[in-house]
Amino acid sequence: MFLFLITFLSLYGGMHAYSFARVCGAYQPSHSVTLVLAAWMILMTVAPILVRLAERAGLERSALFLAWPGYTWMGTIFLFVSTLLACDALRLFAWLSNRLRGTAVPGFMTANSTCTAALVLALFASAYALCEARRVRTDHVTVTSTNLSPTANRIRLVQISDVHIGLLFRESRLDGILAAIRAARPDILVSTGDLVDGRLSREDVITRQNKLADMLAAVPTPGGKFAVTGNHEFYAGLNQALAFTRAAGFTVLRNQAVHLPNGITISGVDDAAGRRVGIASPSISEQALLGAVPTGRFRLLLKHRPAVPAESDGLFDLQLSGHVHKGQIFPFNLLVRLLYPLPCGTTATPKNSLIHVSRGSGTWGPPLRLLAPPEVTVIDIIPKVEPYP
Repeated sequence: MFLFLITFLSLYGGMHAYSFARVCGAYQPSHSVTLVLAAWMILMTVAPILVRLAERAGLERSALFLAWPGYTWMGTIFLFVSTLLACDALRLFAWLSNRLRGTAVPGFMTANSTCTAALVLALFASAYALCEARRVRTDHVTVTSTNLSPTANRIRLVQISDVHIGLLFRESRLDGILAAIRAARPDILVSTGDLVDGRLSREDVITRQNKLADMLAAVPTPGGKFAVTGNHEFYAGLNQALAFTRAAGFTVLRNQAVHLPNGITISGVDDAAGRRVGIASPSISEQALLGAVPTGRFRLLLKHRPAVPAESDGLFDLQLSGHVHKGQIFPFNLLVRLLYPLPCGTTATPKNSLIHVSRGSGTWGPPLRLLAPPEVTVIDIIPKVEPYP
């Protein structure tokens, strides 16, 4: 945790320091305005930490009072810094180019004009991203398989992922996800981790969380609801997260498999974050779990992170994952792809299994999404009839 705090404060503080220096250099504000700006930058740098401390102390109103401006600002400052860096790279290129040619740098490339352009663009992009985060999109995927009986009916799964129910994600935003789920009329509902985010401490918070769990539990799914842990289930407190998920009607699969009458076997594995925080998972490995599935059944794997070890490839028909949010706020997706190269959407693996990586249904941290709209995924599994020889 100490290492995480040092890293976070260094990176996030560095973003604020860079922004502060550029704004002051561009506009030359008065001494009093400079002090106010510096105080705001310092407060916003530590705001996420103060929010978590207030949550842990059961001070929900204080946490909420800080969370909305703090996390919204986090998204805005990221967009501002990203745009500023692009502008400064262009300014450097223009300066070098004009120096070699002996000409003057164009007026629109000054520190003042580029800072103003970056600020305006960041504000407009943030406003759009706030709206986009509430527009849940339904993505459709069709999977054909010879591992279902040729006479079997279509089986409809709906996947949600990375909802992050907590301080900023409440009834109004969950309603949008539930509306998309109900419209799809799923046979089975699955959650691929990070359903919850935050701690329960006070009675009124627990009451509200129970209401959210009841909203999920009320969604009809004839074939059941199944979930796996994500990293935030462990960060929020595993026992609390499991209790909420089960109250929402989900069967939590922790390195376990369940065989359904319709010919599907659903396997689910714990997220690797459990090992990092010292919480042991059931001892069976992912490969052993998948290898034990009887042949002739459609093998569905629920796994929070979009990673396919070579030992697991080919042992499942379809893997459903999330975690990456497609970066959530462009251009953060470019950094995410360095850690998780599999793109969001549906991809075939080297051994012809399929993996679908969700963009996520909610938001983590900033309540913004830019060029990565929230997703509820509808997956239709239908039998594939082999042609007669």
